Amino acid sequence: MHADAFLDPLIGGPGTKGWPHDAPPLRRSAIAAQRWNLLRGDLPLPLAVVRRDALAGNLHWMQQFAREQGVELAPHGKTPMSPQIFAAQLAAGAWGITFANVVQARLGVLAGVRRCLIANQVLAEGDLAAIVALRREHADLRVLFLVDSAEQAALIEAWHGAQAPAPPPFEVLLELGLEGGRTGVRSPGHALALARRLHAGPAFALAGIECYEGLWAKGRGDEDRALVDGLMQRVHQLARQCDAEALFDTGEVLLSAGGSSIFDLVAPGLRLQLSRPVRGVLRSGCYVTHDHGSYQRYMAAMDRRLACAHGLQAALEVWARVQSCPEPGLALLSAGKRDCSYDIEMPIPVWWCARGQGVPRAAPPGWTVSAMNDQHAYLRFPAEAAAPQVGDLVGLGISHPCTTFDKWRWMAVVDDRHDVVDALATFF
Repeated sequence: MHADAFLDPLIGGPGTKGWPHDAPPLRRSAIAAQRWNLLRGDLPLPLAVVRRDALAGNLHWMQQFAREQGVELAPHGKTPMSPQIFAAQLAAGAWGITFANVVQARLGVLAGVRRCLIANQVLAEGDLAAIVALRREHADLRVLFLVDSAEQAALIEAWHGAQAPAPPPFEVLLELGLEGGRTGVRSPGHALALARRLHAGPAFALAGIECYEGLWAKGRGDEDRALVDGLMQRVHQLARQCDAEALFDTGEVLLSAGGSSIFDLVAPGLRLQLSRPVRGVLRSGCYVTHDHGSYQRYMAAMDRRLACAHGLQAALEVWARVQSCPEPGLALLSAGKRDCSYDIEMPIPVWWCARGQGVPRAAPPGWTVSAMNDQHAYLRFPAEAAAPQVGDLVGLGISHPCTTFDKWRWMAVVDDRHDVVDALATFF
């Protein structure tokens, strides 16, 4: 399938959230010509929107940050799972795109990605066969995945050895993990033993070391710095040992880390002197739209460490309509758990557009979303605050963009006037 099928897909039709009731399915490239406007009521709500200028600014700022740090960027594609965003990230200078599994990576490859880092363990026979098939179909494709146990290695070796002819070795990164955390080898001894096994077997080409610090970030500088320093010290120790024993099988060594919370602390640790070139690869993904909640707080802490303001802006919003004001201090909005992130905190009221006005203003202080059902959000406001009315529009900011993206098959891209100027398609 040609990449254009994913970069300019057919969007919309009956059952598509946020799609105008009387509009036929359209190619993404035809949507701007419809001249829809969010505030004019051209699209049914709820609707997830991405602000064009903020998105472009985020792509530029993060790529510039990586460049200044002397590392590469392979942003985590699981955040948007949107070929249009993959293409924009690569056009901005990203080295590759990171995925969570082979299904996601296959979409990326079909959409034109040629360096795929699967930041997860791969071991199922069907997944291994799919990687081999993709590499056979695309001579310029590079796919790397993680290994963290002898048990996983044994399964891969058994499958690889049963193939006739045997496929080329799989490029892998050895994953180091944190005690009590997610995947990854815990002890230095086990890590070195696994590295020796990967190097010795015909099924693998050991390309580097990987870790992930994001789950442990607190947004408190001293604790976060101690966490990262300890983890990267283990990465460096293992990399030096592997280098001394000539266990790496590729022309350059990859060191990869970096969630979206404390990547400024991680980036320096991805630079290391070895006997062969080292390429540091950051995998941060949520920067692409940033958010109004958790990552905004993490970035505020980063500002203090960098002694300057970062350039990321919240680009993702979900707009809803006030559909009922059943009692004082309460309004029900037409968006809920099926539309917005809620895994970290409730959405944050950001904008208010009174019915018929067409010009939004900042949501009044004191407006909060206290709870959500499948299709309703409970907007609370104090007696002294301005009160929303039935028919008004409310723009909700979100916390943790990943779990808003997966609730939409498309998102409208809007300019500062809320004209729909483009669209994103998602594939979850």
